[in-house]
Amino acid sequence: MGNPIAVLGGGSWGTALAHLLAHAGHDVTLLLRDAAQAAHINAHHENPRYLRGVPLHPGIRAVAGSMGGPEQAAALEGVGILVLSVPCQALRAALRGLAGAVPPDCVLVNTAKGIEVSELVTAESMVRDELPGHLSRYAVLSGPSFALEVASCKPTAVVLGCRDERLGARLREVFSAPWFRAYSSSDVPGVELGGAIKNVIAIAAGLSDGLGFGLNARAALVTRGLAETSRLGVALGARASTFMGLSGLGDLMLTCSGDLSRNRQVGLRLGAGETLNAIAASMNMVAEGVKTTQAVYRLAQQLGVDMPVTTAMYGVLYGNVPPREAVQALMSRQLKEE
Repeated sequence: MGNPIAVLGGGSWGTALAHLLAHAGHDVTLLLRDAAQAAHINAHHENPRYLRGVPLHPGIRAVAGSMGGPEQAAALEGVGILVLSVPCQALRAALRGLAGAVPPDCVLVNTAKGIEVSELVTAESMVRDELPGHLSRYAVLSGPSFALEVASCKPTAVVLGCRDERLGARLREVFSAPWFRAYSSSDVPGVELGGAIKNVIAIAAGLSDGLGFGLNARAALVTRGLAETSRLGVALGARASTFMGLSGLGDLMLTCSGDLSRNRQVGLRLGAGETLNAIAASMNMVAEGVKTTQAVYRLAQQLGVDMPVTTAMYGVLYGNVPPREAVQALMSRQLKEE
């Protein structure tokens, strides 16, 4: 058996990664809150709430318990890698709850794609605040990867952001399987920000499609969205080249065009006339881009970075701007060089 690994979070992505890691030969424990869900996974090797009908690797052991509680603490003993697969806005509380339960030499691999609204920071900063002893062993996994396709063993490539290049190289090996290829990058800010901001652009692309504006409009939004993502990323210390890779352009293409994207679905439904409250109430999984839009807009304002697509989405989501008016306003901006 390979590395002892725990995955925190029994949603679609946490479950898919547990499945992948078990296939790669590791001893995998899936930590979640719902005892009935854990029992079903252990007995039937399926997560009916998030990946119904998808058979899971029988080697996954699901453990239910409160965050940092005795069940989770016992399950974390001897674990060398902890995969954090909880929504971005809930991550700080999760890290705080885990203090004292995570083995001192454990590597943390975050998979949430977002920016915390309250503090305007990414996951690396949350780890620095809440589990500072693990900061040197922090990595983030991102890239074009729908959970359903990973759980279905379909070919996928991702990138692991890790400042320690040797640790990044080791994690590449841990996460790789015949259908899952992991690259590494030392640009942690770039990998984190690309994965977060693409969700904002995906809402815009879905909204445009929902309004029937066509493929030309979607391509324009994706391209200009990538440009403003790179501008903010560079202002926050990332490398511009990272946004042309898997966690930038790759994830952006997938999320803006694939109908499995929750953020794209939010945009489609907004464009069709539904309200944000109605959409949120009907979804059983988090669309990170809704909260991330607010965080990215505020960061751009603070740093003086021009982000017109994000500004338009902020107006729709938080300023009651009609969707059609927001997209048309983008088309009527002052003409300039690309």
